[in-house]
Amino acid sequence: MKTRLVLWGTNSTDERVLIAMELRAAENKVNTWVFPEQSVTNAFDQDMHNKWRMGETIEFPEGGTKSDRELTISDNLLPDELKTDRTDLVHRAQTEWHFIVLSTKLFDTYREELEELNQSVKNLATYSGDAWGALKDFWDKVQVQVRERNLFHQHADEIKVTINELFGVLKSKRSDMESVFQQQSQDLFAKFNTALDDLDQRIQSNARFNAIFNDLKEIQLAFRDSKLTREHGNILWERLDTSFKAAKDKRFGDGASDVPASDRIERRYEGLMVAVSKMQQSIDRDKEDLEFQVKKVATTDGQLEAQIRQAKIKMIESRIQSKEEKLKEMTQTRADLESKMESVKERERKRKDREVADANRAAAKKAAEEKINSQIKESEAAASKTVAPAAAADEVATQAVAEATPQEAIEIVAEVTPQEAVEAVAEATPQEAVEAVAEVTPQEAVEVVAEVTPQEAVEIVAEVTPQEAVEVVAEVTPESVVSDDTMADAATLAAIVETA
Repeated sequence: MKTRLVLWGTNSTDERVLIAMELRAAENKVNTWVFPEQSVTNAFDQDMHNKWRMGETIEFPEGGTKSDRELTISDNLLPDELKTDRTDLVHRAQTEWHFIVLSTKLFDTYREELEELNQSVKNLATYSGDAWGALKDFWDKVQVQVRERNLFHQHADEIKVTINELFGVLKSKRSDMESVFQQQSQDLFAKFNTALDDLDQRIQSNARFNAIFNDLKEIQLAFRDSKLTREHGNILWERLDTSFKAAKDKRFGDGASDVPASDRIERRYEGLMVAVSKMQQSIDRDKEDLEFQVKKVATTDGQLEAQIRQAKIKMIESRIQSKEEKLKEMTQTRADLESKMESVKERERKRKDREVADANRAAAKKAAEEKINSQIKESEAAASKTVAPAAAADEVATQAVAEATPQEAIEIVAEVTPQEAVEAVAEATPQEAVEAVAEVTPQEAVEVVAEVTPQEAVEIVAEVTPQEAVEVVAEVTPESVVSDDTMADAATLAAIVETA
């Protein structure tokens, strides 16, 4: 927890000011500096937020005012003439600073008790089991407060340093037991090293990693419960850490591959769901802790402990409120990701459908072209020996059209240019033209006409000579006269030509 706060606000005349506050925990006081906006440079603003707030000392500009007031849990932390939009920061700082003051008082109490123990140990001429027990009981009591987070780490570390010194004095007075402890530590050190050597060999040989991880966890638990010298403990801890990392690298690797957008969003969604679950669990734990503290208030020993628990209740409530707001934002993000996943998956589905359809069309067209080319080549080879080139080409074309599917026929027609159509008509005899027309159904005629553009119709008509038209008409028999539907189709074609 920080004991300094920097934020912007306004004074009684609604002028914008930079507000800096610092807690003096030992005196239960709060110093407040107010700097008018015109005296605050960008560099000073940055230094206040990035340096002074973190504990560094910087030089303040002229024009600022300083005041101090006693910290209470009920009164506002800011002076009455100052206002700010960040009331949440002010309220949170007030609850945390009240807890800091009470924790500091508890630390002062423990420090006085520790000083008495220090004097009693220094006055010992020989090792005393009672002094050892007193130190142990005191440290256990401190550990309880540390686990409940009633003491800050720096305070607990300071007590721990003194306790370690006192324990060191007592240890030096029982030198006869030191050699036994060293030997025990050496034996355990060798035992752990042997086990880790075996595990390292199994890791390199890619043995069963589930068993390896279980063995590493067992060694870690045994290591934590073992009494080792600091040197042995540090070496073994480094070896354990190295073995865990080596096993993870061997099993999972560190490579990464490109993934589709839907997979990336889905992984982000899965990560968000894990974070939401953890946040909810954290809120539930805070609520359980809050319920526990509320129950403990009624059974506390002494006013100081009751005040500490009240401060912790305020702090936990503030923490729960902050986490619930964050959870609300995460829930909204989850809804956005779900919508995005659906849209991305729909786009990818449509894209795959288009790719499949395009591939199918390309394959069908290629197969039809290959089949027609193959038949043409075969017919040309046979025609060079037995039939005239024109008759062979007609036969191949007729066979190709007869065997082609509707889709292939459309693709073939789409490939024929108007000039090629005119040439085919010019080479056909009137009887062949009549027979070709007779074979075309009204529906097929409509489909062909629909594919012909006005410009192409004009070009075709322009290429047909009057003599060729007369010959075709002369060959038409009454039986070849088509139905009313065919006449309508002919009228449609005439209208197209006229429009063109």
